[in-house]
Amino acid sequence: MHKFVVEGGKELIGEIRISGSKNEVLPILAATLMTDERSIIRNVPNLSDVRLMLEILEELGCQTTFDRGTVTVTPYNLDRTQASYELVSQMRASFCVLGPLLSFRKKAKVSLPGGCVIGVRPVDLHLRGIKALGVNYDLDHGYVVADGSQMQGTRIFLGGNSGSTVTGTANIMMAAVLANGTTYIEQAAPEPEVEGLARMLNSMGAQIFGAGSHRIEIRGVDRLRGADYTVQPDRMETATYAVAAAITHGDLTLTNSKYENLIAFWEKLKETGTQVEQIASDKIRVRGGEINPTDIVTFAYPGFPTDAQAPMASLLSLANGISIVTDTIYPDRFMLIAELNRMGADIRKQNNSAIINGTKHLSGAQVMGSDLRATAALVLAGLAAKGETEVHRVYHVDRGYEQMELKLAKVGARIERAEYNPRRRKSDREAA
Repeated sequence: MHKFVVEGGKELIGEIRISGSKNEVLPILAATLMTDERSIIRNVPNLSDVRLMLEILEELGCQTTFDRGTVTVTPYNLDRTQASYELVSQMRASFCVLGPLLSFRKKAKVSLPGGCVIGVRPVDLHLRGIKALGVNYDLDHGYVVADGSQMQGTRIFLGGNSGSTVTGTANIMMAAVLANGTTYIEQAAPEPEVEGLARMLNSMGAQIFGAGSHRIEIRGVDRLRGADYTVQPDRMETATYAVAAAITHGDLTLTNSKYENLIAFWEKLKETGTQVEQIASDKIRVRGGEINPTDIVTFAYPGFPTDAQAPMASLLSLANGISIVTDTIYPDRFMLIAELNRMGADIRKQNNSAIINGTKHLSGAQVMGSDLRATAALVLAGLAAKGETEVHRVYHVDRGYEQMELKLAKVGARIERAEYNPRRRKSDREAA
C-alpha cells in the first residue's frame, strides 16, 4: 500500500496538462466489443481503472496493448461473453460491457458491479432499459445472465430518483445501436462523456442523434467498423487542479482542458474569490486569492457536479465565513468530513448537507481516503495545511488521477509517494 506525504504551505505555480477523461474512456473501451475489427483509442489516461477495463476486455477475448496514451484493442474470440465477479466487482463502470455484449455477441453473463463506497448506486435502470429492448435476463448468483438475440428498438425512460443515469445511458445506447428499428432514450444523461461515446460510435457507423440532450435517438444498423477515437480531457481532473490553485493561493494554467464542460463549477469557484480565465481554446488560468464562502447544491449536468463537491469542501474549510454544500445526487457522500475535521476544519453534516464554518488554517495530520474524490480532496487540504499530512489509501486516487503526485510536484508542491504497511509491528517501527 502507498500513502502521500504532503508538506503544506507552498504556492503552486506553473502548468498542469489535463489527462484524458476517466469517465469517458471506460465505456469507450467497452464499446470496442461491438466490432470484430481493431480499434485504436488515443489520449487514454494511465489509471488503475483503465488497466482493469483492459483486463476485462482480455477476459472477453480481446488482445490489448497500452503504449504512451494509446490503447489498441483487437477482438479474436467472439464466443466469450462472461465478465467475472473478480474483475467487475472492483469497478462499477465495468458493468458497461453488458450493452456491447448483448448488442454484438447477443449473449452476456456479467457480474453485478462494485466501485467507490459513496452510497447506494443500483443498476436497476440498466436492467429496465435492456428489458424494454426485448432482452430476457435472470439474476443468477450475483450475475446478470442475458440473451439479446431478440432486441428490438423501442422508447425507454431512464429517469431515476436522483435524475438521469450516466452509465445507464451509455449501456442502453450501446445495446440499441445494433438492435432492429429505432430506439428513443427519454431522460437520457446529457453529460459530455455520453456525448463523446456517441461521437465514437457514430465514427464506427452507428446512427445516434441528440446525444448531449435528454432525448437520444438511435437508429439500428447492421454492423460497426473499428474505431480510431481521441478521448476528451477529464473535467473532474480540471476541477481538482483548479481548486489546488485556489487553496494554495497559487497561479496555475491548465492545458488540454475544456472550459465549456464546467460552467457551473467555474461560477462557484469565482464566487470564492478565485480568478478564472480562459486564455486559449484549451487553456484555463486559475489564480487564488482571499477565500470567500459560498453555498453549493449539486445537480445533474450541466449543474454543479457531485464529483467536485469534495474538493470544494476542502477549499471552503478555509473560507472567511460559513458555507453550505448540499449533494442531491449522492446524499451519503460526506465521509470526507471526519477526516477534514482531524485537520482542524469545522464541518458538520446535516441530512444531505455539509455546513462548513471556515477556519484560518488547517494542520497536517494522518488522514484516510474513503473514495476517489474524497481522497483527492484530502491531498488538496494537505497542500494548504501547516506541517505534514499523510494521506492513506491513495489507491483511490490512482483510479482517477494520472500521476497526481508528479503533476503537483512539477508546479511546486512538496509531495511524495511512500510505502505504507498498516500491519507493521510496533517493534519494527521502533527499530527503524
